[in-house]
This record gives sequence, C-alpha cells and structure tokens, in this order.
Amino acid sequence: MQLQDILYSQGFGIRRVCSGLVQQGWVEVCVDGEMQRVTDSTLDLDTEGLKFRVQGVDWEYHEKGYVLLYKPAGTECSQKPSAHPSIYTLLPMPLRQRPNKNAIQGLQAVGRLDQDTTGLLLLSDDGQFIHRMSSPKKHVPKVYRVQAKHAVTAQMVERLLAGVVLDDDPKPVRAAACVQVDECTLDLTLTEGKYHQVKRMLAAVGNRVEGLHRWKIGGLELPATMEPGQWRWLTAADLELLRP
Repeated sequence: MQLQDILYSQGFGIRRVCSGLVQQGWVEVCVDGEMQRVTDSTLDLDTEGLKFRVQGVDWEYHEKGYVLLYKPAGTECSQKPSAHPSIYTLLPMPLRQRPNKNAIQGLQAVGRLDQDTTGLLLLSDDGQFIHRMSSPKKHVPKVYRVQAKHAVTAQMVERLLAGVVLDDDPKPVRAAACVQVDECTLDLTLTEGKYHQVKRMLAAVGNRVEGLHRWKIGGLELPATMEPGQWRWLTAADLELLRP
C-alpha cells in the first residue's frame, strides 16, 4: 500500500494532506528497528506490523480500530454533547478522522455511559464488532460497581436477581449476577443496556445510585494502571477476552 494511502486509512486527513505531510518531511517509517524519514508519498509498504511516526508521534498501522477508554465523570458519549465535554475530545485527531464507508467518520463508542458514570468504554470503527458487543441478543456481560445511597439488604439483592419491572417495560429486567461488596456497594452484572438501567433498577428496589463505575466487559477488565481520560489500543489478547 502506498504511504499516502496508509496515512489516509489511519485518519491523517485526505490523500492530498497525507501526501503533503510526507513530502514536507513530517513522516518517518520504521525500517529494521530504526525510524527513517521518507519523502516519497507513493512508496509501497507492507502494512503488517508497520510502525511509523508523524510529526514526532509514534503510531502503528491498524486495519480496524479497537480502543479502550477510561471514561471520566462529566463527559458525554456523543459527537454533539448537550451540556458536558464529549468523550471524543479525549482521543487524538487521527482516531476521530479514520475514514469509514458509512457517513460517520472515526471510532464510535460501543454503547453509552451516562455523563456521571465512569469506567471502561470501548470504541471501534468495525461495525460488526460494535453490533456484537452492544446487541442484547449476544448477552455480553458488563459489570458495574454500584455505590448505593442506602444500605443494601439481602431482599434487594434477591429482587435484582429475580427481576424488577421498569416503568417503560412490563417485562422484568434481571441482573445476571449481583455481588455485595460492602454495606452500600454492589457489583452488578447486566447483559443488556436500557436507558439509565442500573439507576432505575436500584430505584425499583427502594434504593438510589450515588456512584456508578463500569470495570469489566466480557472477560476484559479496566486496567488498574489507567487513569480517567486515558486510552489505549486493544490487543489481540484483549479482543479474545471480549469474544462471547
């Protein structure tokens, strides 16, 4: 693949812009473990394991983008937020500009978290992956650490597991698992994602959510070393942990 096409596929702008970056000496390619400046934008390169540098920032080629983001509180999972900063502003511009066959460019959030909810959020430009991870029919478990306002009783846990009725759906909604961490804290596992579901489930059993943090999706846990607002590429091992 030509270098200008590689840069375009990775979100560095239209081909004319990518060609200009190369011709102006802003692009280096890793050859035999060393970065070498390239000025020929039509240079053909093997994309397998390709590493390159653009304007001093190191990148790796990814045919499809799969990213893990530690969503901080006070952010919205929307391209057009209404009252808080968008989670997309936490990503570097190339991830937001990756070309897509659909009308929307860049990586897209796999489902949404409320503005005050923190934790593990996946983003991708792979439509099949997004569907598989977000579809309730796939039953991908998502684990939330719930900080309740009042003490959680055994009866509340039993009701969450048995199923509670939400105001917009006569069919009971059940937690796949519910583990009490301490008097006011639960680890709640859900396999579907209705609007404000955790908050409404706690309200249905007579309690209230004071804090909500998603720390696990499938077999993938939010790394303890990450800080709110940080992101990283998902590895092959990470993706394997996310398989149903």
